[in-house]
This record gives sequence, structure tokens and C-alpha cells, in this order.
Amino acid sequence: LVMMTSASIEIASQQYNDPFFHLKRQLMFLSIGLVSGYAVLVTPMRLWYRGSVAWLALAYLVLIMVLVPGVGREVNGSTRWFRFAGISLQASEPAKLLILVFMAWFLSRHRDLVRNSIKGFLIPIALLGLPVMLLLLEPDFGAVVVLCVAVLGMMFLAGVKVYQFVIVGSAGVGCAWLLIVSSEYRLQRLLTFLQGLKDPFSEEVVYGSGYQLAQALIAFGRGEWLGVGLGNSIQKMYFLPEAHTDFVLAIIAEELGVVTVLVLMVMFFAFVGRAIVIARRNEHSGRLFAAYLGYGISFLFIGQVLINVAVNTGLLPTKGLTLPFLSYGGSSLIMCLVMTAMLIRIDIEHHQLMQPVVGARTL
Repeated sequence: LVMMTSASIEIASQQYNDPFFHLKRQLMFLSIGLVSGYAVLVTPMRLWYRGSVAWLALAYLVLIMVLVPGVGREVNGSTRWFRFAGISLQASEPAKLLILVFMAWFLSRHRDLVRNSIKGFLIPIALLGLPVMLLLLEPDFGAVVVLCVAVLGMMFLAGVKVYQFVIVGSAGVGCAWLLIVSSEYRLQRLLTFLQGLKDPFSEEVVYGSGYQLAQALIAFGRGEWLGVGLGNSIQKMYFLPEAHTDFVLAIIAEELGVVTVLVLMVMFFAFVGRAIVIARRNEHSGRLFAAYLGYGISFLFIGQVLINVAVNTGLLPTKGLTLPFLSYGGSSLIMCLVMTAMLIRIDIEHHQLMQPVVGARTL
């Protein structure tokens, strides 16, 4: 909250005449996320399991509805948001979790088919095709990448053969290349990225489509190891667009230094590491649905973190993905809290299962 507020205070003061506008809204989103997370925390995993097919259908419906004119809201050329009572919610955020719930159900229910037959590999890939197509129509290429990483990671841990991944991976690279060359803005981002690696402060990059990347690199450079001090960022003063959303990490690096960024990375990896431990414990105890869902959530988190960090540091082309828990955005924060609550619920049920049984009752 502190760093998001620091990154947004200038733009909030100018646009809304309230320097704490984004803080107030983020606190509102935090409250909604905590309530939603509590609801998930008290919901037994068997209810998620039983409704898996319905959750997939709901994910399809959400992604279709956002593309309907008059229903979805267009921002910066992308139609990704629903707007309710002055609040914008991104359709892909809940859809990703609902798809993971279904995939966990399929992998746990048809484990032998997944491990021993090509059908067990092709069926989930085919079911993933529609949401991928819908996300590309928004367009939201970043969400496609993160979702595919999570689903393929779940399938790999479920026992899918390596050669099948090689085939699909090769096909995926080919499709990604076609998507890039067939879209002018994606191709421009790739060319800008390559030019930025050659000379990150060339005139074409600094004053063209690579402006964000150049300004993010300047923020990292100004911050050095220990930063220029909390609130003392220059880049957030209209030099770095979207400083409080996609590029909040660059502001953290400028104000608190690269050391703080490294500490954040350790915290993220520790968080994901614990999530994987929870999933693995459930797999060993035979709770496969909970285990695969835990793996999927773990991959979703780490994929989004790594892509956001890579974009902020110039290792990947600019992509609109938030940094979990830190970036401004209601949909992202709410779903991060919901997924964390789901991980805790998975762990609670595992500990309940492992408790000694007295009579006919599990303590």
C-alpha cells in the first residue's frame, strides 16, 4: 500500500485533485478481497470439485461477455474490463482461477488417462483453446502466457509425457510467432524491445514505443543499491507511464534500491515455495484435486511475478501484467487474496485429514 501510494500520488493529485485517491480505492479493493478470501476459506474443497464443469462454463461466459459491445469496457484499445458501480474488474482474473479449478478436476479424475494416453493430453489442451482465443480477442496476450504456463505445469506434474510437451511447445512457439507478426502493435513491441537491448537510450526508443522501458531502466539506474529515499522518485512524475500499476517495481527500485527489490524477490519465491510444499503434501496424501489446484495457483503466481520483473528490467517486451499484491488494481488484488485463501483452505483440510482419529470423529 505504501509503495503503490508513493508511485501514484503525483498522478492522483493531478487527475483527481486527491493525492490519496488510489490509496482509498485500493483499501476498498483490499476490503472486498478479504471478504471474498474469507468466503473461499470457509468453503470446502469438495464444493469446488463437484462444480468444476460449471466453473469452466462460467469462465467461458465471463470471457465471452466482456467482448459483447456495451457490456465490456474498452481501455487503451483493449476490451478486458467490466464496470460495476464505478469499479472496473478485469474478466481474465477470475477466469484464470476457474479454469485452473476445472483442470485440477480433470487431471485428478482422469489421472491414468493423462499418464497413459495422448487423449489425456489433447482433451485439456482443446478445452484450453477457447479461453485462449477469447483472451487474444480482447487482446490480453500476457494473460494467455501466464494461464498456459500454469496449465502446462499442472499437466507436467500430473505425469504427461515429456515428448508431448516438446511437440506442443514447438507448436506453441510457432503460434506465438504468427500472433506477433500478424499484429502490428505486438510486432512493434518486439522490434522496440530488440532495439532497446541494443541501445536502451536511442532516440527511437526514448521517444517512441519503447518509452516505458527506457524510463523504467532510468528508475533502476537512479535507485542504485539503496535507493533515493521513499517518496523521492522522479520517474513517477509523469516520466514513467503506469508507474503505480505495471511498473511499480521500477519505482520501488528507484526509491528503495535494488537491495529491496532482491528482498521482494526472495519473499515471492518463499511464498510460492510454501504453496508448492502445500500442494506436494496433498499429493502424497492422495488429495489429487487439491494438489493440482495448488500447483496451478503456484505457477500462476510465479509466472506473473517473473514476467512483470522481466518487463520492468528490460528482459521481455512491455506487457500489461501487474505485480501480485503490489500493483494498483482491484481485480488483481482481490484474486490474489482469493487464491491465497484457497491455498490456506487446501492446507487446513490436509492437516485435518492427518489428525489422529478418536472413535468415529476426526479431531
